[in-house]
Amino acid sequence: MFFVLSKTVAFLILPSNFLILFGLAGLVLMTTRWRRLGGRMTMASLVVLALIGFSPLGGLLTHVLEDRFPPWNPARGAPVGIVILGGEISPVLSRERGEPAVSGVGARIVAMAKLARTYPDARIVYSGGDASLLGNQPPESNYVYPSLDSLGIARDRVILETRSRNTAENATFTKNLVKPKSDERWLLVTSSQHMPRAIGCFRGVDFPVEAYPVGWLTGTDVNVGPSLAFSSGLAQFDSAAREWIGLLAYWLTGKTNEFLPGPR
Repeated sequence: MFFVLSKTVAFLILPSNFLILFGLAGLVLMTTRWRRLGGRMTMASLVVLALIGFSPLGGLLTHVLEDRFPPWNPARGAPVGIVILGGEISPVLSRERGEPAVSGVGARIVAMAKLARTYPDARIVYSGGDASLLGNQPPESNYVYPSLDSLGIARDRVILETRSRNTAENATFTKNLVKPKSDERWLLVTSSQHMPRAIGCFRGVDFPVEAYPVGWLTGTDVNVGPSLAFSSGLAQFDSAAREWIGLLAYWLTGKTNEFLPGPR
């Protein structure tokens, strides 16, 4: 039920989707005797969309998440294992195009290759199943091995976890797969914006991991200036809002023990 709600309700409450639906509802009301209310709703949706798209708010919300965990310090020695969370390979496009289609910036895939070479004895797990609502798509992890081939990494270096559909299941199924010991050091590789929620999920199943954030979208300094590209500003705000909504939902449903997990 949680998975279905995350794919439906989350779509409706995403800021840009909500504001567009709010504005469309206003347009409908303008054809009725509540046309004054409808006009105000339509105008309000346009104004708020413009403020979101041109303001630095999306960058600020992203920066808070990305700065929550610092870059990993290798000074403490080699890890026993490395968990790579999926989310950057599109199973649909990969199937249609006949080769792995990296839909994101590819930072997690690059990190996997780098860490595989740096720590040749570490166990590596790629966790990513079918995250589609109907569950009728191939698992993302099906296309990891072809990616490894192109990067010159042996397939037997990486174990595939193919069942997980969201971050909470990433943590649960990966722990069941690798059965980590309490004294082992494991790295968790995911985007810096997603790291707080991911760390919270792994802590929630008693799988201690160390954050290895990648794929930053903001710099070390906070940008307080306006965005010059409306579409980019709106997309960044939506991305950050989705993560903040996810943090709240996971905390309220007990999948994490903290609203905003941080370093310990």
